[in-house]
Amino acid sequence: MLGMESQASPSAELSPRTRSLLEAPIVPLLLRMAWPNVLVMLGQAATGIIETWWVAKLGTDALAGMALVFPGFMMMQMISTGALGGAISSAVARAIGAGRRDDANALVVHALVINLALAAAFSVVVLAYGPQIYAALGGRAGSLAAALQYSNVVFAGIVLLWTMNGLASVVRGTGNMLVPALVIFGGVVVLIPLSPILIFGLGPIPALGIAGGGFAVLAINAAGAAFLAWYVASGRNLARFRRTRLQWTFFRDILSVGAVATISTVQTNVVVLSTTAMVGAFQGPDAVAGYGTGARLEYLLIPLVFGLGAPLVALVGTNVGAGNRSRALRIAFTGGAIAFVMTEAIGLASALHPRAWLGLFGHDPAMLATGSAYLAAVGPFYGFFGLGLALYFASQGAGKLAWPLLAGFLRMLIAVGGGYLVLRLTGSVAWLFGAVAAGMLVYGIMVTAAVGLGAWFRGPQRYGGALKNSRSASYVSSGASSGMK
Repeated sequence: MLGMESQASPSAELSPRTRSLLEAPIVPLLLRMAWPNVLVMLGQAATGIIETWWVAKLGTDALAGMALVFPGFMMMQMISTGALGGAISSAVARAIGAGRRDDANALVVHALVINLALAAAFSVVVLAYGPQIYAALGGRAGSLAAALQYSNVVFAGIVLLWTMNGLASVVRGTGNMLVPALVIFGGVVVLIPLSPILIFGLGPIPALGIAGGGFAVLAINAAGAAFLAWYVASGRNLARFRRTRLQWTFFRDILSVGAVATISTVQTNVVVLSTTAMVGAFQGPDAVAGYGTGARLEYLLIPLVFGLGAPLVALVGTNVGAGNRSRALRIAFTGGAIAFVMTEAIGLASALHPRAWLGLFGHDPAMLATGSAYLAAVGPFYGFFGLGLALYFASQGAGKLAWPLLAGFLRMLIAVGGGYLVLRLTGSVAWLFGAVAAGMLVYGIMVTAAVGLGAWFRGPQRYGGALKNSRSASYVSSGASSGMK
């Protein structure tokens, strides 16, 4: 996020919220700030799990088809909610905190323009090249047909997802976490009965098969976007719709933060997409179904860490800006430790009992074998992925992203490049999964070492790639209240 050089205001000028960020006990403060963000991200991740559970009842080809589409769809979720979503929240919060209400209103329109443009671009690419994309990922015959049926529906209406998440980010930027959380969880509640009704049919409603799952997702996104648009337009939100002339300054304010954050999202999805393609090429659609189902658990880790990441950005940024370097580091490593414990617990449980997860989605022997091999190899290293990701967000708050991004590229090189090499040499996906695990290990250790050795405090402090002068401590505190990344 855009922030400030260290130039603390006198203590008398500190707002109660800012004083809390600078002085309150770290663990209770971090957990209190994190829970609404965890709620939102888990709600969105749950839509994919619910869809997969119902689609799995259509057979292995349908499950494999979902596995082919899921990484791309999750990338849309992660960019629109996390990367660009955090940038939108950041820009709106900074404008409100600085008393620039007209700018905050203008940012609403600019945020929607960016999201609509990106949604249209992704939609055109996937609709035009879907057969080639999913074939390259290992889709064959029935699994390829299922992937296209689902993908064509979802990506034809992906603009609804981007619109809903853009508006939710605007609302969060005002410090209101509850309304977006309620909207997204309301959508999950509706999805639970709606998805099977559209997939299998009910009364006069025909069975649409796997495409029905896609229509269900679009329906809840449309309802969420409509409600949030009404909420913003009604005047209940601090940042509102106003007629404004489009200006590059506002686009830059969002994109300067969002573009960097998007790189991390792309790195994670490239690893999953590339591994999916290699598993499909060497072992076929049944193995893709197993790996894809196992990798969904990996995707569930991201919402947990995102929930911690939003307050880590605000807390670290505030304390670095105030010159409290030692507290900033304690906050970062506290958040990293919490993320490690949570994600490692999930990883170890899945490695010890892989079929407890995989069995929720199917019982095909090839699917279970591949999924179990993945979880056994990679699960014990989930904690390092969670640790590295949490410290990435903390580094975003400190304005120093070079080392986390470098660690992400190294992880990609080990997992994808190394995985391909060992797969070619051995023909065993177990070695491929070993490379994926090694990438996670290196990622976590490298980011931790860089932060611990002082990477944040070399050179000028940057926030979102741009230097800013301090205006007031409350300017930061408004960003903290937004829970932004």
